[in-house]
Amino acid sequence: MDLSWMFKLRGPVTSQQRLIFGIVGFLILLLIWIGLSSGENPIIENGILPKPFSDCQTVMVDKTYVDQDGKTVTEQVSKRNNSVYCAFGDLYKDSGLFKNLCLSLGFNFGGYIKALLWSLPFAFLIGLFPLFNATFQSQIDAYRFIPLTAVTGIFVSSFGIGTPLKINFLAFGIMIYLVPVIIQRISEVQDVYVKTVYTLGASKWQTIKSVYIPAVLSKLSDDVRVLTAISWTYIIVAEGIGDQGGLGSLIYKSGKRMGRPDKVFAILIIFILIGLIQDRVFLYLDKKFFPHKYQVKDQYSSELKKEGTFELIIDYILKASVWIGLGIYVILTLDEMFGVLGNINLISHLFEDTCWVVHTIFLSIIFFKTRKYIEPFLYKKPQPKTA
Repeated sequence: MDLSWMFKLRGPVTSQQRLIFGIVGFLILLLIWIGLSSGENPIIENGILPKPFSDCQTVMVDKTYVDQDGKTVTEQVSKRNNSVYCAFGDLYKDSGLFKNLCLSLGFNFGGYIKALLWSLPFAFLIGLFPLFNATFQSQIDAYRFIPLTAVTGIFVSSFGIGTPLKINFLAFGIMIYLVPVIIQRISEVQDVYVKTVYTLGASKWQTIKSVYIPAVLSKLSDDVRVLTAISWTYIIVAEGIGDQGGLGSLIYKSGKRMGRPDKVFAILIIFILIGLIQDRVFLYLDKKFFPHKYQVKDQYSSELKKEGTFELIIDYILKASVWIGLGIYVILTLDEMFGVLGNINLISHLFEDTCWVVHTIFLSIIFFKTRKYIEPFLYKKPQPKTA
């Protein structure tokens, strides 16, 4: 068996190899974690690094202390075998995990939507027109060095401590990085495409619409995926202001107030899973809207390289999830409006003031799903008149 590919500089890795070695790497890290936290006297005490697994049972242990009279007293007290595995159940039963998760998703995606709506027109003005570029480019470059935690007081005085604060704070944090990136992407558009449309007689707006917007959005989709991690970093700060709920608020209470590192680790794992799923969703959308970026020719033939089995399975799961999600959304929205399920109002209960984020996302999905059926009627070509 030829193993030279493992150490080849920038060598290719197949989807099967990536899956197998990814599982091996995960198991290695898990074994190291178990080794450091297991035993009566673990290498790293469980107050810092909790066990990954335990039986989740409550046991009776002896507790010795000195009472007010100076006597040594020993009594039995109940003690829970805490672990990260058990913490998931505690978070669900006692801490409203699902609702806090929905609130964090609402804050996060709300910040993303606002950041994109503000950043795109502003960045295009600066990137395309010399007047705005000369006026605002230096300020935009300087704003990147602002520590966001230092401006929380300004946001509190401007928006209070409720949902508007959290969404606008996240939007501002994303904008600081997004606007310079969009300006950079505009400058990277090759002149040959601009000159071509000018030769064809295109106006400025037609040039922006047919050249700059598609070229920038095609590259910007990769940048948005990278900014996902930044948005989840700032959400801890945003949710810590005014205890309205969310995973950031929950991790703060679990770690500092309750002294439950097992819950903290469980929430961190949830953050990782959300980030991985969100990254796959963005990748799926990128392939859907910009398929030309993934049309790579096979090295052994002139045909386009086909996706591996693993990628096809993931894409199928995502497609099915979209339709299932749409079906659930329609049912829950009808319940919000007409009480078809008995006035459960699940969307309002879980997302509270961020319901508009849910409606914006799903209405956008419905629009793009139905667009191919509507466009033939909107852009129907006139039939030639017959004599």
